Amino acid sequence: MAGGSQLLRIQNPPSIVSSAAVVGRKEFEGPLGADFDLHADDDKFGMDTWEKAESEMQRLAFGLMLKKGVIKETDVDAIFAGDLLNQCTGSSFGLLDFNIPYFGLYGACSTMAESMMLAALMVGNGVFQRAAAVCSSHFCSAERQFRFPIEYGGQRTPTSQWTVTGAGAMLLAKDGNGPYVTEVMPGISVQKGVKDANNMGAAMAPAAVDTLKRYFSCSGAVPEDFDAILTGDLGQIGHEITAEMLYAVGFNIKKMYNDCGLMIYSAKTQDVHAGGSGCGCSGSIMCGPVMKRFRNGTYNNILFIGTGALMSPGSVQQGMPIAGIAHLVRISSTLPACGGGGEGVSP
Repeated sequence: MAGGSQLLRIQNPPSIVSSAAVVGRKEFEGPLGADFDLHADDDKFGMDTWEKAESEMQRLAFGLMLKKGVIKETDVDAIFAGDLLNQCTGSSFGLLDFNIPYFGLYGACSTMAESMMLAALMVGNGVFQRAAAVCSSHFCSAERQFRFPIEYGGQRTPTSQWTVTGAGAMLLAKDGNGPYVTEVMPGISVQKGVKDANNMGAAMAPAAVDTLKRYFSCSGAVPEDFDAILTGDLGQIGHEITAEMLYAVGFNIKKMYNDCGLMIYSAKTQDVHAGGSGCGCSGSIMCGPVMKRFRNGTYNNILFIGTGALMSPGSVQQGMPIAGIAHLVRISSTLPACGGGGEGVSP
């Protein structure tokens, strides 16, 4: 083990055998709308509250994932899931219909990467045969919890991001034809004094820079090795900060770098200010458009860095600074030539 610089190469990389993405109307109207599996026109998904709608998105996404993969519920050994609501109630209520062991996670917007990482490690090390990674967010439920009720009509700052109404579900299995999760690197909490809950990109960017610096130093890989390097969800502000900070220390990722918060909406036609955010942003992008690009050969090797702002309504109200986290997952269409080993790799 190499402490904070640890890179984990998975000895038996699990295959991503099925995935599904469910989104709201605004997300469906964005540039990637055709790549999602299901959307609702009213963002309530037939429910009577925003919170119940978020749970319903998870239920639908998980069910679609099973259906697309022709997989029985009894074939799934565990679910790693999370959302932005207090005590992860979006996940715990949304997945009640499934009689599967459940691990609730809170990594804020990094939850998709965190759940993929844990599922991959468990499957890759033979603890489970199949494990699912699931997450969601909802614009209205997040606004009600973290900022103001929708009815208040509060003015949004230029640095603010729009919480995505969406959910993603992905199944990782011991057997399959890829793509594969071959490497993971857990993030380290990084705090640089940002206290503005409406500028999460600036709060999270230093964590993304820290993780990518450690990864390139440990792995020996260079940015040019990848078809895409995707963060989620830094938005416009955090995307620019991350690219510039990495360039300053010798890593030029600008050519292949994008952010899920910039991909899901059109900056020209949709008023989202600095871009998208929320667990459902990277969750729906990874389980919909990104997996589609692996299937059609557009992507063969990518880095996904899930970024999260580790805050709560209480911490914001008390004026505490926002810590960021960034978990890294490497996804490849082919297995490594020599295998991994699951060990920590030091610089």
